[in-house]
Amino acid sequence: MAGAAGRPLHFTREQIAQIARTARRAPEVMVKVSGGSNTTKGVAAHFHYIGRRGQLGIETDDGERLMGKEVAAQLVDDWDLDLDALRDNWDSMERGGRRNPKLVHNIILSMPTKTPPDRLLAASRDFAREEFALKHRYAMVLHTDQAHPHVHLVVSAHTSDGGRLNIQKVDLRRWREQFARHLRNHCLEANATPAQLRGRLSDHQKDGIYRAAQRGESWVEWEREGRAFKAARTDGTHQVPGLVRIVETAEAVQRDWLMTGAALENQGLGALAADVERFRQSLRVPLTRQERAVATIRRGRVDRPPEQLELVR
Repeated sequence: MAGAAGRPLHFTREQIAQIARTARRAPEVMVKVSGGSNTTKGVAAHFHYIGRRGQLGIETDDGERLMGKEVAAQLVDDWDLDLDALRDNWDSMERGGRRNPKLVHNIILSMPTKTPPDRLLAASRDFAREEFALKHRYAMVLHTDQAHPHVHLVVSAHTSDGGRLNIQKVDLRRWREQFARHLRNHCLEANATPAQLRGRLSDHQKDGIYRAAQRGESWVEWEREGRAFKAARTDGTHQVPGLVRIVETAEAVQRDWLMTGAALENQGLGALAADVERFRQSLRVPLTRQERAVATIRRGRVDRPPEQLELVR
């Protein structure tokens, strides 16, 4: 929120609005890329999944709402994905046999529980139209069978002019801001603030490690549990990987919010500055995964180390 040179900025009206939303902890949007497929068979399977095998309507980029088990094959054919796959295969051979890129990207647009699903879908529709219309084919489905209502958005990786969509972190940040804006346009309180500025600090776990841990096949998790068990049994000190970086980031965030409050005071926005100060004081340095593991073991009084993984060759 503060200037790069370390001096408070004079905030614009839009920046002030976002600071206010963050300080009062407005609901944060989620935009997540959840894989994709590089085969037409895989794309069809995903359409089957998000459409609940024909039970849910799939809304297309031309405004149609399609239902039925044949919709998946229909969309694959309508998007000419077989031709895109042949083009990708040819390009892959020219590159020396590297794996084909994705034919589609699977994107999830989500909001917290109790968000009105119809407004979520309307905002998702506006977001997709603004970002992808006339450039990429896309289709979406609203899911309300879980705690958080969410929209599955499938976007063709190929553009109409022969280009390709390669999603970067900067795109995800921009998409979050766009999606939040469209939600607010539909009278839903929504924010898109970087997690660090909200005190969401942790030792980030790579996606591959997370998925392996979910399957019970992560050596990283097993080693972490082993270190935690040893620390819990001995009641001794233990080195926590990533803790120094997390603490340094937390201190930088605290300084940033202090300077933000000072800038708001200078602009005559004392009430908002007070809200920012209360928000700043609420921020805490979270436990790392290692520390959480130690705390869990001590609460459970575990008296034996975790079993070593056995990998079948």
